[in-house]
Amino acid sequence: MTSAIRYTAALVILSVTLAACGPSAQDARPSANAGRSSGPTLVTLDGSSTVFPISEAVAEEFQKTEGGAVRVTVGISGTGGGFQKFCRGEIDIANASRHISATEIEACKQSGIGYVELPVAYDGIAIAVSPKNTWANDITVAELKTLWAPDAQGKVTKWSQVREGWPDREIHLFGAGVDSGTYDYFTEAINGKAKASRGDFTSSEDDNVLVQGVGNDELALGFVPYAYFESNKDKLKLLPVDGGTGAVTPTPETIEKGTYKPLSRPVFIYVSKKAAQRPEVQRFIDFYLKNADKLVREVNYVSLGAESYAANVEKFSQERTR
Repeated sequence: MTSAIRYTAALVILSVTLAACGPSAQDARPSANAGRSSGPTLVTLDGSSTVFPISEAVAEEFQKTEGGAVRVTVGISGTGGGFQKFCRGEIDIANASRHISATEIEACKQSGIGYVELPVAYDGIAIAVSPKNTWANDITVAELKTLWAPDAQGKVTKWSQVREGWPDREIHLFGAGVDSGTYDYFTEAINGKAKASRGDFTSSEDDNVLVQGVGNDELALGFVPYAYFESNKDKLKLLPVDGGTGAVTPTPETIEKGTYKPLSRPVFIYVSKKAAQRPEVQRFIDFYLKNADKLVREVNYVSLGAESYAANVEKFSQERTR
């Protein structure tokens, strides 16, 4: 047998052998959907660090009921950062410590992202100093504006400039990052316009960083979500706020009734209507709203009350935007 004949015979034998063994290498590659049915499905949240403890608590409890069938991820990129991802269709749910803005509504509209806005709790913004601070025991809204107004930058730098009798020492300011809904709400409530503020302060999207910064600095003053104060009472000293009718301490009662003003507010989740068509997202939101009354209290936020959560269940089922 010539070498050419032997080579051709070998090719024939190889082809027959491969055919008998099943699909070709190309056919045997896993498809884009391969393995998805056997692994957990994913529900994604991102946004407000204020809402994070609530959504994280709900996610942990929900996953227990799913037996590993659903994985829920909760990120912290600030309310503004969360809405950017949400309106690009990158996440299923946005955590938000303020209402969605007109610019964000338009961004979602341009991307074809419909949504349902669901309030999930009340929160207050706490004004805190270090326990080492022996002179400040309360503060007025006017004094907060003196400190935080845009034109205070580089000018109001000492405690003595805020109130007569306070020491002639530097004041070190801490507050939420500029992408945070807490920052937006605080600046609007105190300065009359969202994002209108001095810029020479230590900012962070992580409220735990603010707690550490204020707690460890005798000369510091900062604003943090009330729930973070509740979780760190040993590290911070709370300042009651006088909005014109006397100093009021933030408590679950004063926040819920709105007597702690102007620094009380609702916080929200925004659910993509497209994502809401998926069964795992439907189950997660249903679990969220039916268990929020209990879990919100466990993480030191103020519950909306059972009736409000029941109304939200109906609102979600009807996909009403607001």
